Amino acid sequence: MKLPVYNLEGGTTGEEVELTPEVFEIEPNDHAIAMAVHTEMTNRRQGTHATKNRALVRGGGRKPWRQKGRGAARAGTIRSPLWRGGGTIFGPQPHPYIMRINKKLNRLARRSVLTYKVREEKLRILQEFDWEDGKTKNARELAKAFNLNDTKALLLTSKYQPQVYNACKNVPGLEVNIAVDASARQLLSSDIIFIQKDAIAAVQEVLNK
Repeated sequence: MKLPVYNLEGGTTGEEVELTPEVFEIEPNDHAIAMAVHTEMTNRRQGTHATKNRALVRGGGRKPWRQKGRGAARAGTIRSPLWRGGGTIFGPQPHPYIMRINKKLNRLARRSVLTYKVREEKLRILQEFDWEDGKTKNARELAKAFNLNDTKALLLTSKYQPQVYNACKNVPGLEVNIAVDASARQLLSSDIIFIQKDAIAAVQEVLNK
């Protein structure tokens, strides 16, 4: 499959890029996509939720009444979970959320998402560029050229380009990442994906292992 290369003005350059079928034309695996997205979302959790048990609730250091003689149930602290204002039984405590999938499944998930994007014609190949001034105006002109109004777009670069990052960070809905580092969740959540021409070879090499 060949896709045209676009310039920053939204028009084609007349050049085409051959896409590897093993990366962009596979039988998508929805389970792999779900596992990759679930893994990333799980690992992004902070795990700072917390409740106070009877040892952490303030007060209750004195026995509320004597053990015998009152005709009431014995009690050792007013902060017992049985009392109002007492501690929480088996409440959530801070802990890390860690989930892992193997590299083979992760690559399969990304190939599946890219295949879906190609089928839906939501993948655009851009000519190589580097905004030296890093102004937001450059990114806004790109968004205007491709009519990205209220559209979530992902721009994949061939390498880390700080000027491109600076130009896009103030444009709502436009996200930037290095092509080989883009996750399945990031690819899936984008309405349209722009990828620099020189990044295609790197993506195909990494995902076709």
